[in-house]
Amino acid sequence: MPTLLLAEHDNKSLKDATNKALTAAKALGAEVHVLVAGQQCKAVADAAAKLDGVKKVLLADAAPYQHMLAEPTAALIVSLAQPYETIMAAATTSGKNIMPRVAALLDVMQISDVTKVVAADTFERPIYAGNAIQTVRSGDPKKVITVRTAAFQATGEAGTAAPVEAAAAAADPGLSGFVGEELSKSERPELTSAKIIVSGGRAMQSRENFTKYIEPLADKLGAGVGASRAAVDAGYAPNDWQVGQTGKVVAPELYVAVGISGAIQHLAGMKDSKVIVAINKDEDAPIFQVADYGLVADLYQAVPELTEALGKLGK
Repeated sequence: MPTLLLAEHDNKSLKDATNKALTAAKALGAEVHVLVAGQQCKAVADAAAKLDGVKKVLLADAAPYQHMLAEPTAALIVSLAQPYETIMAAATTSGKNIMPRVAALLDVMQISDVTKVVAADTFERPIYAGNAIQTVRSGDPKKVITVRTAAFQATGEAGTAAPVEAAAAAADPGLSGFVGEELSKSERPELTSAKIIVSGGRAMQSRENFTKYIEPLADKLGAGVGASRAAVDAGYAPNDWQVGQTGKVVAPELYVAVGISGAIQHLAGMKDSKVIVAINKDEDAPIFQVADYGLVADLYQAVPELTEALGKLGK
């Protein structure tokens, strides 16, 4: 039986999380169909159809799906679920919001944050803030899964495009409605897709210090800006910068941790980074146990020196 993958998008372009979740879906060994639910999102469906391994794209283009609200999107997925053995989505904000409702409506257990596909019914996922890996075998007739995208490489395009078919809209449960949104705009790359991330911790001491020290370094590196939960809770950084167990899970090529002690909750969100650089004046900070390169120094001296040195290299 085929696998149904829910696409992540903004009605204009396909998000990188979909490409990574597709890699996990293909590992199941079954035919993969991609569901694009939105409004005026034909371009997204066409992009999904070009991905390697996609056999069919289902396009549900209707007003209730414009903002991917959980209730109408879950109802749509359930209406299409009959021929599918596995239903997957990336473990993003949207995926975590929609898929538990799908599992509840289908009366099955959800398998969350899958990091490895062992077999069609067996998966690995982290538990205890990533300190242990659990192997789960599901006996449910339908499997509802969210994928930790940091654990998978993105799937590229294929030579030929898959067919795009229209999917009928399901009845809207009417349990929620879209009121408005405030989107943060930045020229920096999005955290979950950034190749380089510079993060600050509670040692930054203020929002002004993030602006003065972290952001210039990130701009020199062309990096995204992150923060520990302690920094976010203290009001030094906005919520969408948070990296960690209760924030975003990232795996960039380079992760620079500035003034971050390395609590397990933060490590759970970034320890899969290819190269980790830590700057901290406490030589016993746990972050140094996972860092590839560590600098024991006062960040208020070391970070400006590093930013200046990078500036000279760029000239």
